[in-house]
Order: sequence, then structure tokens, then C-alpha cells
Amino acid sequence: MAGPVQSIERAAAILRLLAGGPRRLGLGEVASSLGLAKGTVHGILRTLQHVDFVEQDEATGKYQLGAALLHLGTSYLDVNELRSRSLNWADALAARSGEAVRLGTPLEGKVLIVHHVFRPDDTLQTLDVGAFLPLHASSLGKVLLAFGAASVEPLLEAGLEAYTRHTLVFPEALHRALGEIRELGWGAEVQEMSMGEAGIAMPIRGHGGLVVGAIGVSGPLERLCDTTGRPRPTPVTLLREAARAISRDLGAGRW
Repeated sequence: MAGPVQSIERAAAILRLLAGGPRRLGLGEVASSLGLAKGTVHGILRTLQHVDFVEQDEATGKYQLGAALLHLGTSYLDVNELRSRSLNWADALAARSGEAVRLGTPLEGKVLIVHHVFRPDDTLQTLDVGAFLPLHASSLGKVLLAFGAASVEPLLEAGLEAYTRHTLVFPEALHRALGEIRELGWGAEVQEMSMGEAGIAMPIRGHGGLVVGAIGVSGPLERLCDTTGRPRPTPVTLLREAARAISRDLGAGRW
């Protein structure tokens, strides 16, 4: 009986390493973490990049998971399971934060809203399930881009549409924002899609640490952000708790 194929084992170890952290890793960091020669790691990364399982940042040369892995993940974890595992946590998040909660996944270059919990007050609200949001101008979308669940290159090729004067329409600004999201572990949009509105989002991970969706809160700017436009710590904390709970329910390890 044939034994395991070493190159495949090493490729899997690299993918798990990239999935396990909130930031991109350089060639040396990957090699050191796995105890492998740089030449060996470079060859595997180039192969993974060729099949879109890994993406390399042009500016830094560092690596992250590629968008093609999302398609493998969603064949295992469909949208219905993602939504069903999130229902109770999303309801609790809306009640605790006092804001609307949305769950999104990438589809055809946009964010598809698969679940929406109304803000728990008496204001008139419209159900957004089935609606699409722009990847570059929504907190949900920027999180999906930052963690490799959606690809940024097609957006840049098509041009970044401006929704308000705050929308990120220059590639450099978007890349910088995505880097900050990877460092923080969460993303925000402040009047980038609608004036007077803000949103905060965090990734949802499934088996192997793959990002399979994002959950976010949205509401008036003055409630979610301080006077400098920085998201307030309380909704960030509540959102982090919900995202981690859903990810655990979906089989993700600690992150």
C-alpha cells in the first residue's frame, strides 16, 4: 500500500498555516514555521499560486489564501448551513448591539446578503436578504477581500465605483485598507456606501480556517463611531464574540 505523498502533505501544511493567521506571510516566515527549506517552500507556493489556491501581494511579496479555495469550501459548506448556524448568534448580536446585523458571502464580484436581522427598534426597515453590496465599499465586502474569500483583481480591472466622497476608489487606498483589516482582524466602512451610515464586520471561518462569509453590524455613524470616525470598541467586541462563536459552530479551530 502506497504511503502519503510528501509534497501534498507539505502543501496542505502551508495552506493550514496561511489559514490560521490574520495576516499574510512571507516566504521566510512560512519556511521557518514549517521547518522547510526556502527553495522547497517557494516551489510549492508557486504551484499553489498557479492553481489560485494562494495569492501573492505584489507590493510586499507575501502570501495569503487564494479565492479559488472558497469554491472548494462552499462545496462542503453551503450557504444554507452558514445561515442556519448563524441565526441565534445574529439575533443575539442585534439585541445586544441595538443595530442591524447582516451575514454576507461573495458571489459574482459582490456581497450577497444571506441573512438580515432588523435593528431592534420601531424604525422602518427593509429586508436585505438577497440584496447585493459592493465589495470595496461595504465592511462585509472589505473583510471578504482582505481574507481571500473574494478576489480584488477583477474589481481593480473594472474600476472602483464611487458611492460617496469617502468611497475608496484608488487601488493603493484599497490595498492599504485591506492590509489594516488583516492586521486588526475586522473591517469597517465609514460613510463609504451611504452618508451618515457606518458598518463593522468580521470574518466567519469554517473547517481548516477558511473564511466562508462575514458578519457585520450597521447603523448611524454617531452610534457606531466616535467623533473622530473610529468605530467604538463595544460593537467591535460584541461582533468578535459572535463571529468566533459561529466559526466554532462551523468547525473552525481557535483563531
